[in-house]
Amino acid sequence: MRFLLAVFLSAPLLVQAQETEASDILFLKIQELEEEIAILRGELESQSYLIEKFLDEDLSKEDQSVGVEDEIISEENSFRFKGINDSESIDVVYDQAISELNKKNFQVAKKSFLYLVNNFSDAEKIPLSIFWLGEISLLESNLEESEEFFQKLAVQYPDHWRAPLAHKKIGDILMMSGEAAAAKIKYQYVVQNFPNNSASSLALQLLENME
Repeated sequence: MRFLLAVFLSAPLLVQAQETEASDILFLKIQELEEEIAILRGELESQSYLIEKFLDEDLSKEDQSVGVEDEIISEENSFRFKGINDSESIDVVYDQAISELNKKNFQVAKKSFLYLVNNFSDAEKIPLSIFWLGEISLLESNLEESEEFFQKLAVQYPDHWRAPLAHKKIGDILMMSGEAAAAKIKYQYVVQNFPNNSASSLALQLLENME
């Protein structure tokens, strides 16, 4: 009887001891987790520092590279496939050059067109690039350079659909340069040789104005 009484009396103490022990274990576990979290946080911060350092070094190298190749526009760098004359690359560079031309970024467009002319061969895009180079030079009032581009198009690609207009543009440049007689001859050449082309109509109108 006394034994049973002792058991009943000691039961709450045992429960309390077990609860205390569980609380201590939980507290220790929390401490361990906090320590692990602190370690992980330190490793993450260390990794983050290293990543930032590597990025800074890469950016610094890129800046130095850009400084050495400052004559090459960044728009062209993505398409440097020298020796690879694939139509996809030509189309990408040409479309980008036209986009810059439409935005009146003439120098950027000019470099892209020059890149095409100097590195690729294409029966359609290269003559067009030469034509736009002539137009850009004309907009910049560089008449001599503009005439060279239009002359290059007319001579190297005489069957291209822009060739008649290139001849007419040469007449315009001659007129701007004060060479009215030479301009008249060029306009007459356009009318006689390209009668069904819109450039002929423009040249004919200019001839009539010169009378």
